[in-house]
Amino acid sequence: MRNIDPVPGYQAYNEPPGPDRSLQRQANTRRTAIAICTIADIAAGLLGLWILLFLLDANRANVFVEFVRSTAGLLSWWSQDIFTMNTEALRVVLNYGLPAVVYLLIGHGIAARLNRA
Repeated sequence: MRNIDPVPGYQAYNEPPGPDRSLQRQANTRRTAIAICTIADIAAGLLGLWILLFLLDANRANVFVEFVRSTAGLLSWWSQDIFTMNTEALRVVLNYGLPAVVYLLIGHGIAARLNRA
């Protein structure tokens, strides 16, 4: 005798989970891992772009340069003035490069962990 759950989409009590559920769970996990990697890559890319624009002495009155600078400032608020150097370029590289590396390591680490599960 089978006990069938009246709510569709849920597993019946005496039936093992079907293979399609585990495949669906794997696909959802991979999508989540890809989303995490993408967010980490975008954050690190914006920080790297600000470093590049600063080193190339971009026009700070430009709207795009100001957008990248303000976004990089929001992403690296926690690491500002960790390194206080006399050279402004080295200070920007270290204070904005550190969060870029941290975001990449954490984002890709979480994604790798999700893909292993």
